[in-house]
Amino acid sequence: MVGSTGARWRALAQRLLRGAGSLKVAGIVGAGVLMLAGCNNSPWPQGSAEANVLYTAMQQSTPRHVDPTASYWSPDTLVTYQVYEPLYGYHYLKRPFELVPKAAEAVAKPRYYDKQGRELPEEAPDELVAESVYDVPIRKGVLFQPHPAFAKDEAGRHRYHDMKPGELGDRQTPLAFEHTGTRELVAEDFVYALKRHATPRITAPISGLFSEFVIGLKDYMALVRAEDKKLREGLDPASQDKPFLDFRRWPLEGVSAPEKHLLRIRIHGKYPQWKYWMQMTFLAPIPWEADAFYAQPGMAARGLSLDRWPVGTGAFMVTEFIPDRRIVMRRNPNFRGEPYPCEGMPGDKERGLLDDCGKTMPFLDGIVATVEREGTPMKNKFRDGYYDLEIFERTDTGNDYIVDAMDSEEVREVYRQRGMLFGRSADVNNYIVGFNMIDPVIGMGDTPEQRERNRKLRQAISIAIDWEEYAKIFPRKAGATAQGPLPKGIPGSREETPEGLNPVTHRLEDGKFVRRPLEEARKLMAQAGYPNGRDAKTGKPLVINYDYYSAPTPGNKPEIDWMVRQFAKLDIQLEVRATDNNQFQDKVRKGKHQVFWLGWNADYPDAENFLFLLYGPNSKSVSDGENTANYQNPEYDRLFSQLKSMDDGPQKQKVIDQMVAILQKDAPWSFGFYPYASLAAQTWVKNTKPAILIRDHGRYLRLDAAERAKRQAEWNQPVWWPLLLIVAAVGAAVWGVRHTLARRERMNARGELLG
Repeated sequence: MVGSTGARWRALAQRLLRGAGSLKVAGIVGAGVLMLAGCNNSPWPQGSAEANVLYTAMQQSTPRHVDPTASYWSPDTLVTYQVYEPLYGYHYLKRPFELVPKAAEAVAKPRYYDKQGRELPEEAPDELVAESVYDVPIRKGVLFQPHPAFAKDEAGRHRYHDMKPGELGDRQTPLAFEHTGTRELVAEDFVYALKRHATPRITAPISGLFSEFVIGLKDYMALVRAEDKKLREGLDPASQDKPFLDFRRWPLEGVSAPEKHLLRIRIHGKYPQWKYWMQMTFLAPIPWEADAFYAQPGMAARGLSLDRWPVGTGAFMVTEFIPDRRIVMRRNPNFRGEPYPCEGMPGDKERGLLDDCGKTMPFLDGIVATVEREGTPMKNKFRDGYYDLEIFERTDTGNDYIVDAMDSEEVREVYRQRGMLFGRSADVNNYIVGFNMIDPVIGMGDTPEQRERNRKLRQAISIAIDWEEYAKIFPRKAGATAQGPLPKGIPGSREETPEGLNPVTHRLEDGKFVRRPLEEARKLMAQAGYPNGRDAKTGKPLVINYDYYSAPTPGNKPEIDWMVRQFAKLDIQLEVRATDNNQFQDKVRKGKHQVFWLGWNADYPDAENFLFLLYGPNSKSVSDGENTANYQNPEYDRLFSQLKSMDDGPQKQKVIDQMVAILQKDAPWSFGFYPYASLAAQTWVKNTKPAILIRDHGRYLRLDAAERAKRQAEWNQPVWWPLLLIVAAVGAAVWGVRHTLARRERMNARGELLG
């Protein structure tokens, strides 16, 4: 409003200088007053407060990948878990987490077979199980969202699967096509999705892990690479247009659809955690029609792909995607509706979490997510009531407001009056500083002597990085200092017990964990060949690069500076290379990183989901897995392979303890901390129960839009005194003009005032 009112006031001044009539001036002033009176500071369009649409923020940028094959980053879940439906999900309210069917009709139990193909009893020893078979019944009558990929003409042919050059026209989104269609979800859509992990066209971060379990997938990946090479032979390798890679052409031994609504997955050996992978969007259904549609010439150049315009069966569909600005999702008109749960945990009823029992979801008409590059404007919009959830997928955003309230009685009172109560609880995630183990300076090393020296360097740094101090200096991101890789809520974790102590970085004193003194770290530095931070052979200072996955801002600069000081304790010069997340991901895939900051949110409640982050075959820079540290230790990898087939119990605990001890000694990570969970949500957002493992919460949330509109009006009342001052000033100017005109009318030609 500032620009428009400024132009009007300048016009007013010009009229005054010309000596305009007082009535006309008064009219202009009155118009200005009315115009300003109608203004508000809402960043959203008129009427947004009353709409049944949830407003939230994205940090720094829009998600890099919303293609479910490629997506494995927390910000992506804003879109992926609202648009797609995996086979399973977690019960929204029950804890511990309980798997429930989503696209499946039921959670399937595996059948076990030996090497001769004979079925084994459920309690058969792990070593006898050669194969596990999951027969998953698929829910009938489920429809995909409306999309031009499904549109057919009167003859039953797909309208947009064989578009001629120029037919795409100026279309920028799937919504620009005149016709759309849909079809029923079938088991083959899941077969196609699993096959798609063999693609060489896009990043497939979990393909290495899946290839170890899904029978035939490793060979299938080699086959698809060869077929893709044939398809692209003679084509410009730099071209964005690539021929349709139709996975229906090649069968995959371990995945099939024996019936229209029955999915069969065959797994090597016994792998109890497989059921958890089936609740992730890696196994969300992908219709072949969408792949074929987006493979047409010209689509990629327009950003028309599954990476921006997903095609799912979930509660919402993407209707606007402006890179690094905004994403809009609207209710999927083809979504069948699901009843809100009627069971929960003690206390859920009292908190109103069962008030919507049995009502049809989703409750929202849409979700609007806007990119915020700075933390302060984002916080201000939340405090003013313009963001309903500060960041949709984050469960720790309330910590910032808790600290604000602790620091100021005035702020605490404002939050109390506005009903902003931010609880705090534990969750299953962590933040770490990792070391690239293929780096020659800080990594594993090529010889036994170099390995030992590099290990001592990492151990020294792990002692020097004082995570207890971090929690005091940055309470907004505070958490419990980690002794290992497993958060307390994960079965097998020893955190907060004497057995869980990391002997490299801490010692036990009077029952408390105490960080080892800096002198011990300096001794390790000298043993590593860097006394006083200098190479003992060359005398050159040790310089290490620190790769941070967010561009430097006033908000995160203090944290980056703090990290520089931690390394400076050991006289190590830390060169900061802070970039946005997309650039960071490119860097680590190429192995160009050295020391890095990273966080991990649990995918499922099992130790394997954290320990696989350091499993050798999952190396990020080698096989595009999630082992960003590129850590490889044969004994650790052997134990991990053993762990994968084990059910919870004493034997599994023993293996976990051995693996954690290896990691504590090798120090591929400085284990960092486990952040506290605290959700920043407005009181008019109903049914909030934050948990990192619950990512499809968009369907469960309900808005009291009338309450939101009321609160926004109360919290953002216009400040009138500047306007009144302007009116008074203009009034004085009007009076001055009138007085001057009247005086001139009473003067004669000689300038004498007549009586």
